[in-house]
Amino acid sequence: ISVLPPILLDFTRRCPQVETSLHTGRIPDLFNMVRQNDVDLLYFLDKRTYFPEWVKVFERPEPIVFVASSSHPFVGQGKIPLKKLLTQPMVLTEQGISYRYDLEQILAAKGLELHPFLETGNTDIIVHMLLHHTGISFLPRYVVQRYLDAGQLAILPVGCPKIQMWSQLVYHKNKWVTPQMQIFIDLMGQQVGGASENH
Repeated sequence: ISVLPPILLDFTRRCPQVETSLHTGRIPDLFNMVRQNDVDLLYFLDKRTYFPEWVKVFERPEPIVFVASSSHPFVGQGKIPLKKLLTQPMVLTEQGISYRYDLEQILAAKGLELHPFLETGNTDIIVHMLLHHTGISFLPRYVVQRYLDAGQLAILPVGCPKIQMWSQLVYHKNKWVTPQMQIFIDLMGQQVGGASENH
């Protein structure tokens, strides 16, 4: 949702006869779709992942940040202990999402648990809640960057180990890359960037 719309608009202008279908799902299910040739390209956010049957077009590190409305009382308070953070209402992505899982592991090691008042896989809903001064979230920075730049949201410095994920674009090594696929790959590279790989 945060990355693809401008790329799809540009792609549609360049390849108006191509019928594009987007699929979303859990990471393991999407990996299987690549293996079974159910999708041409897979763009995902997770730990750095390699399979011998993949060609990785690019990867880019994506910091995950605690974020809230710029008017939240925690803004400007200095480093916030995890225990204090959890006293606030949390609005989070669903369980099983890679970066949330890593956060839950860090908290479990300290005997702490997440109890969000809202869980959703739609980050637009989460951002909407934050913009209306409701709660704190934990999101990839690229999801909220334009709101940070506009001063509407702020990153909270939390006493938590850094969680690093990677956005990655891959396809199966046996996949014939059509000229239209190559145009899409080039557009993704221009928009998202990152280090090119070939595995």
